[in-house]
Amino acid sequence: MTALVTVELVEHAPAVSHPLPDVLGRALADSDIVAAAPDPYAAGHWQLKAGSKVGAVQVSAPGVDHAVTIRVTPKVAIPRLFFLLGYSLDPGASWRAGEVDVAAHRELMPALAHAVERQIDRALRQGLLQGYRVAEETALVVRGRNRHTDQMRRHFGATLPVEVAYDEFTADIAENRILRAAVERLLSMPGVPHEVRRRLLHQRVRLADISPLVRGHPLPEWRPTRLNARCHQALHLSRAVLDGTSAEHLPGGLRIDGFLFDMNQLFEDFVTTALRETLRDTPLTARLQDPHHLDDDSRIRMRPDFVLYGSDGAPAAVADAKYKAEKRGGFPDADLYQMLAYCTALHLPEGHLIYAKGNAPHAAHRIRGSGIVIHQHALDLDQPPEHLLSDIARLSRALAGRRGDQPRLRIRE
Repeated sequence: MTALVTVELVEHAPAVSHPLPDVLGRALADSDIVAAAPDPYAAGHWQLKAGSKVGAVQVSAPGVDHAVTIRVTPKVAIPRLFFLLGYSLDPGASWRAGEVDVAAHRELMPALAHAVERQIDRALRQGLLQGYRVAEETALVVRGRNRHTDQMRRHFGATLPVEVAYDEFTADIAENRILRAAVERLLSMPGVPHEVRRRLLHQRVRLADISPLVRGHPLPEWRPTRLNARCHQALHLSRAVLDGTSAEHLPGGLRIDGFLFDMNQLFEDFVTTALRETLRDTPLTARLQDPHHLDDDSRIRMRPDFVLYGSDGAPAAVADAKYKAEKRGGFPDADLYQMLAYCTALHLPEGHLIYAKGNAPHAAHRIRGSGIVIHQHALDLDQPPEHLLSDIARLSRALAGRRGDQPRLRIRE
């Protein structure tokens, strides 16, 4: 029987030394999960250091008598992390009203499994969602629409059987398929508490007649509507589970399986989404990951996180979100160079860098020879959601403040 060894790490904390077989240590070193290197002071030990990815992964290899589970705890409290995630996925949902109760869990994996199961339970209390989907089949009677191309290709002009397509009213639709896939994925992962696993098994029974997704295929598309409104939060969280989980087979039979959140991406998604929401009812237009070029020949690409356009269509402000460990002497200089390039290419006199906490709430630098001012803002994520959104509103006013038509900003509650 393979023994399971668990290594507990904290996001951006100092490295810890742990005994590991070389094959597993090298697998971690080759991955982008944690930084791993042989410990020069202890034979058979590896120094492991977590970066900005949080969650849990399990690494195993054939012929090795134990597997290792790496658990990375975020520095942000679990309820705060789920608020960032929920708001990024659906700003209009009531993520602050106790809908996702994760305060009892100190680790990400148990909290995530609990939140997904509770949301799916709420979504399915009235029964499975039903809708229309296009069905295609070979039939002996005409039903719906003839598929003439398939008829000629498969039956060479014969009258029967008939290739038909029709709209079928069924529960086997994209929404329920995504929910089932999330339930099954969570059931396959380590770290799910026994009680939560029991409730997930109950949800799998509810979804037993739904077609499973094929691994490796893209997730089915769904659109939020009034008819599937009760499933929105469950679907958003389920999509986060399926996007963040991986089962990767490496050379030599190595396997890495688990769930990870990239805090860099999560912070960027939250900041840009919240900024866009505060400006939604204004004459200004916000574009996320807006593509531009630095040079006249359009060879040097750049993609600022957030570009604000005025009613005249010209760029009005630019911002980048940077979730990273603090530098001892201040914010990283490379970020300033990047923002200077954005301001130069967009012909803007100011640029804004937004960090997750920092050495100071605000700093400003006037660039010699250009007059460009680069602002560095720090958001404290360890505060109530309403205070955090108020800080975002102040940032929006800073971005829009140079224009004469400064908008009246709002926060979506």
